[in-house]
Amino acid sequence: MTPTAVKKYLSTRAISGPWKISGSYQGSFDGVIVIPALAESETLFATLRSLAGNPAELVSRFMVLVVVNNREDASQTDKADNRKTLELLAGGVPSLQALRLVWVNAASAGYELPSKKGGVGLARKIGFDLALPLLDFAGPAPILVALDADTLVQPDYLSALVEHFRSTSAGGAVLAFRHQTGQTPQESQAIRCYELFLRAYVLGLSRAGSPYAFHSIGSAMACTAAAYVGMGGMNTRMAAEDFYFLQHLKKTSGIASVTGTLVHPSARSSHRVPFGTGKSISRLLADGERAVLFYQAECFAILKDWLALVAHRLDTCGQNIQHQAEAISPELGKYLHQAGFAAAWEKLRKNSRDQAALLTAFHSWFDGLRTLRLIHHLSDTILLRKSREESLPPLLEWAGLEQLCDPDRQLALLRTLQASDSC
Repeated sequence: MTPTAVKKYLSTRAISGPWKISGSYQGSFDGVIVIPALAESETLFATLRSLAGNPAELVSRFMVLVVVNNREDASQTDKADNRKTLELLAGGVPSLQALRLVWVNAASAGYELPSKKGGVGLARKIGFDLALPLLDFAGPAPILVALDADTLVQPDYLSALVEHFRSTSAGGAVLAFRHQTGQTPQESQAIRCYELFLRAYVLGLSRAGSPYAFHSIGSAMACTAAAYVGMGGMNTRMAAEDFYFLQHLKKTSGIASVTGTLVHPSARSSHRVPFGTGKSISRLLADGERAVLFYQAECFAILKDWLALVAHRLDTCGQNIQHQAEAISPELGKYLHQAGFAAAWEKLRKNSRDQAALLTAFHSWFDGLRTLRLIHHLSDTILLRKSREESLPPLLEWAGLEQLCDPDRQLALLRTLQASDSC
């Protein structure tokens, strides 16, 4: 039986539109894996084959839902590729018969995504919302999993997800990742640099004590159906939908790290979104490693002192806390003034029943986005970004790690460290 909260979500917050699930399916599912696909005929089926390599007993319990999508204003090349994907899915793929594979046509005339709001966020939302009524709520909490059409998973992928949600109270999850090797030495060098940039940022947040120290990667996140409904569903952003989705999950039901498996996002370049992995790889290939500059360790040191200050001044008024923040860094003080911290703090104090609730409320206000904006503000004013060679060894030293200079050793260290970290 579908819970009341899910029914309410479906009637008030779920996507409205012409989309429907195609393909053959029967019964209910323990979970769904939603895969947006935009011009992915050359990569999608490798992703699906990697899923089919999981244990048959687990594969049989999950719906795999491909949302083939493009906006109305998409290029004719992308539209033609999507038509090819739909034809291949409809024709059946013998090697994928083990999968409970279905799809949504959000690419043909009359079903295309709107030009102004259509993108990966909307595609993910369409998939999750359409799958909700088909999930089995009688047993363990059903799982919603996000994957991308150019990402490979391991044979332990589904078992790690199922075991994780059996043993955690957090409704949201992030999975450890390791990018695929590039198709050329230049592409491999570019993805190495970009992955180091991602990992360096999360390392800084972790050592600073931020509760938002987790990677926001759309192909490496999952949640329970209850957590999804409780947060109001997926946002419809054209880019950074993963960042905002996980930030919201953190606030409403918590985030924990899945261990025991890895996902392998693509290393390829792309210009389909204004930022993110594909765009960064394009810049790195064009301009070299100087195209991606790293944050200095001092930015995270200031963040650490700021978070510690708040945690130890919960009985203090906002103006006094802001004054003490200025002593940590005048630019921190300027940022907090611009963000309206003092007034926000008084509202948080008024509405919090005790100091523990106040600290939780503060971290909801000073969230992942405000944290990123602070790091950007410091980097734009007093601590300008530097190259990997200049920034990463001091960051490793500040974090209490070996001060490595070789990028391959740096990446191996951070991969090992962050694969075992819990959020």
